[in-house]
Amino acid sequence: MGVNVNVRILCVCVVLFMAIEAMGVHQTAPMDQFLENKNIFKKKRPRSRSRPIDYTFKLPIAQTSWPKGNGFAGGFLDLGGLQVYQASTFSKVWGAYEGGLDNQGASVYEPTGIPKGFSMLGSYSQPNNKPLFGYVFVAKDVSSSTTGRTLKPPVDYTLVSNTASFKATQDSTLYIWLPIAPNGYKALGHVVTTTQDKPSLDKIMCVRSDLTDQCESSSWIWGSNNFNFYNVRPINRGTQAPGVRVGTFFAQNGGNTNPPSISCLKNLNSISQIMPNKKQIEAMLQVYSPFLYLHSDEEYLPSSVNWFFSNGALLYKKGEESNPVPIAQNGTNLPQDPNTDGAYWIDLPADAANKERVKKGNLQSAESYVHVKPMYGGTFTDIAMWVFYPFNGPGRAKVEFLNVKLGKIGEHVGDWEHVTLRVSNLDGQLWHVYFSQHNLGSWIDSSQLEFQDGIGATKRPVVYASLHGHASYPHAGLVLLGKNGIGARDDTNKGKNVMDMGKFVLVSAEYLGSEVKEPAWLNYFREWGPHVDYSLDDELKNVEKLLPGKLKNGFEDIIRSLPKEALGEAGPTGPKQKNNWSGDEV
Repeated sequence: MGVNVNVRILCVCVVLFMAIEAMGVHQTAPMDQFLENKNIFKKKRPRSRSRPIDYTFKLPIAQTSWPKGNGFAGGFLDLGGLQVYQASTFSKVWGAYEGGLDNQGASVYEPTGIPKGFSMLGSYSQPNNKPLFGYVFVAKDVSSSTTGRTLKPPVDYTLVSNTASFKATQDSTLYIWLPIAPNGYKALGHVVTTTQDKPSLDKIMCVRSDLTDQCESSSWIWGSNNFNFYNVRPINRGTQAPGVRVGTFFAQNGGNTNPPSISCLKNLNSISQIMPNKKQIEAMLQVYSPFLYLHSDEEYLPSSVNWFFSNGALLYKKGEESNPVPIAQNGTNLPQDPNTDGAYWIDLPADAANKERVKKGNLQSAESYVHVKPMYGGTFTDIAMWVFYPFNGPGRAKVEFLNVKLGKIGEHVGDWEHVTLRVSNLDGQLWHVYFSQHNLGSWIDSSQLEFQDGIGATKRPVVYASLHGHASYPHAGLVLLGKNGIGARDDTNKGKNVMDMGKFVLVSAEYLGSEVKEPAWLNYFREWGPHVDYSLDDELKNVEKLLPGKLKNGFEDIIRSLPKEALGEAGPTGPKQKNNWSGDEV
């Protein structure tokens, strides 16, 4: 027994001795020195638990090629003497494992697999709370000029900051460098190192100024000690805007107040040169169109526009309210001038029985109405998929532990909702989806979507429509439009009623010209429903009667702060009157 104990003690001593040696602490060093070195080791070592960033996301689709035509998904794009390639494989340079979104830290990468002759424009960064999924453009000078080359190396670097004093657990100290561009050129991203030595001047390229555009900070990536990483995008965005998002990140001391010291790219060539043709659009919609789930208690379902018209929808004219006109199939008798003067509006059938029937919609007829447009200087295609509901139901609120109905608040005729698929024109991949939520919304990375089996081996995204309000969300659950436990409810779940948004009609793609004929109803610029005639004050008072005294505080202010669209006070307009028709999503 004594021998076994001695053997165990000897083994423990050997293991302890080896651990001390591995830490660079001599066995005769004082114990406090040993503990100090041990704590330093612990601080620099990443936590052992895995994070989503440890996994690379791949779209779960079977599509590997697209129909022929144009330069769509060809891998390269000439912006005007500057050829770009979308690099989406990376080598990790550094990681921090605390702070940021979900307190999971962030990581910084350099692109790999860069084609021969192409150069890096900057590094990539993203939060650790989602799988690795991103891109940065790399570039090649293909201009014929020998004096005005589109790419030049920096003349020097400025150290922006380093992370030595940051409290977060990190792989090592990160040094972030801003290239100093030659006269007439701009830097488009940072170079990062894990030593104090400046990067080599051929590590990165700067771009000729006429091929760059002004940037703005967009989403926050990570920060510590009042030092922050941000994504950037062109400040001017829309179907005609030439600015190109590079995919690099921007680092600065302080908050998101200063303009970035880096630029975006600009497309000097035709924006539509690699936009998809009709067959390519149809192919994308086969693999990327979402399934739209309605709430299990939803009474007001979507329908086709033509079903709504052919089932008694009426066109009213100001001053002639007693003589409404039935709307013709496809809306051919709707006013086609671009006025929004309130002279006309659409309403439900006049007789009570048909009015209630049409309010409920008709899921069998429902179809999505697709608008295809260029974005980010033609490097991306935005596919806006619109869904029509004949009626938007009344809202509900949550006041701490109570759920209350909001009476007529939220009700209106003619509800238009949409999601937008953002597909790269260089690789044909779905990168983001925009979910519209009343007069706002949010972009979600494809890595954060829910997917469901489609046709064959293809998996397609899932969208959830909120109860009565029909706002779209990427996941089921409750979203509260308010604060401190008080606000309007957006409830979603996977009910039995589901709309396949792959049943679509291509209603507009301006860059295709006469190939796509717009329906008459799309160019109806007036309201799709009457102004709702109710007293918001009276409705709020009726609700407040149900609330205990202490729960009334703040309730009215929060409900009044909701957009008019959510309150149902104004008749909604159609897709072509929304700002995102020719601009970016909010």
